[in-house]
Amino acid sequence: MLHYEISGKGKENLVLLHGFMENLMIWEDLEKYLSKDFTLIKIDLPGHGLSKIYSEIHTMELMAEEVKKVTDKLGLKEFHLLGHSMGGYTSLAFAEKFPEFLKSFTLFFSSYFPDDEEKKEQRRKSLRIIQEAFPNYVRAGIPNLFNENEKDILEGKIELAKEIALSTKNEGALAAVKGMIERTDKTSVMQNFLGKILVIAGKHDNAVKTDVLLKNLPDRTNIKSYLLDCGHNGHWEKPEICAAIINTELLHNLPKNLIF
Repeated sequence: MLHYEISGKGKENLVLLHGFMENLMIWEDLEKYLSKDFTLIKIDLPGHGLSKIYSEIHTMELMAEEVKKVTDKLGLKEFHLLGHSMGGYTSLAFAEKFPEFLKSFTLFFSSYFPDDEEKKEQRRKSLRIIQEAFPNYVRAGIPNLFNENEKDILEGKIELAKEIALSTKNEGALAAVKGMIERTDKTSVMQNFLGKILVIAGKHDNAVKTDVLLKNLPDRTNIKSYLLDCGHNGHWEKPEICAAIINTELLHNLPKNLIF
């Protein structure tokens, strides 16, 4: 069973899935601003945080199945699912396999497109670096995930992100990279899911092709998108704004496609 923590006693259940080389600790800043109407279920994905390694390759489908075991144990029948980056990929796999359990899912600085060949090759090259020089991989890569224009004021958060990444099991990181390489196109999930879909993206996100993502969103009334002035880590860069969007969208309604 995946490691998880629960906070709050709200009437709406919100399951939070972190990204690659993260763990459930990343939600601390965001949690301060989230509505008391939520009960938060924060999960460590396979090979991350306190969760064990399940396989040499952690596909997004495997991760989704393990998340489902947690939600089943907790007796969750209808809930909201939000995933950052790799957690978003896992959320899409969950929505594809178990749509009847979801009120909504949120792509939080994530994408429904698979890696293109260039990205896949980058990931393949990273496997050797993770094996041989994981600390260097973390220290070099993490700062690039934050808004270049605000790195001075985000220095503390960048260091925290490095610290959390360095705590990731080496084999867990490798299994996740292999799983992300195998990701398939989930456009059909965006087109067919009947609940609400929320997309929160960053103008300065170097990990997601935000312009392509937003341009190709299906034109459906159940999809809302927001473009924020930040990088890949809105939970650290703009937690108050991100929480305001989540609170309003998942508990109420806002006009479509806003820019902050």
